[in-house]
Amino acid sequence: MIRLDHITFEYPDHQTAGRILYDIDLEIHEGESIALMGPNGSGKTTLARCLNGLLCPVQGHVIVDGMKTDDASNMLEIRRRVGMVFQNPDNQIVSTTVEREIAFGLENIGVPYEDMHAVVAEMLAKFHLLKYRRHSPHYLSGGEKQRLAVAAVMAMRPRYLVLDEPTSLLDPKSRRDILHIIQQLHNEKRDSPISTIFITQFPEEALIAQRLIILHQGRVFMDDKPPAIFRKTAKLKSIGLEPPVVFYLRHILRRMKY
Repeated sequence: MIRLDHITFEYPDHQTAGRILYDIDLEIHEGESIALMGPNGSGKTTLARCLNGLLCPVQGHVIVDGMKTDDASNMLEIRRRVGMVFQNPDNQIVSTTVEREIAFGLENIGVPYEDMHAVVAEMLAKFHLLKYRRHSPHYLSGGEKQRLAVAAVMAMRPRYLVLDEPTSLLDPKSRRDILHIIQQLHNEKRDSPISTIFITQFPEEALIAQRLIILHQGRVFMDDKPPAIFRKTAKLKSIGLEPPVVFYLRHILRRMKY
């Protein structure tokens, strides 16, 4: 479980907006599928980066499976357990070939060569990258790069996968492919089910999650199942968000009925 124990985050320099998160109190349980939405500047990316210790709150604690992110001795294990996929895959791809990129994290944690070879082969097949194994990642399409970024993180066998707007730079087909991957990862049978936490600006994408958290001005504004939240059309519109079209049309039709 990831526990956010009344965390507050602010940037120390005055060139930023200062305080970003206010007294966030949340639990993320094993095997949950969570979507995170909110207006621009609501603190979504900051919250995501607190989950694996890239950022540490100025008040409160983030606790990953009993380990606090502000304890430097926990960092390696926390970042192995909490994988992070950024909005732009170019920001995290560092190797010269696709297979080396998948192997990179495994090398860093000292996985034996034989085991590493098997994991790389598994990830290449699973994420449909086998034919690109010796290609430079920079020649891949946007959707292929994002699949590679997910594959490289999943090679580390994380318990939690955090994705920061993974579809926002992609064409419609690549968006569907990444959403399908997220669903597959969550539905896979395994001893320790993975939790997925993905930030999205598209309300339709949030419908694949079991739970939807809405942030507004650095605070938790709503936290419920996606359909329950999207039925509250007026409350969403009050902070500049729209429900998926189907929920909006249902709302309009109900008003017309009366």
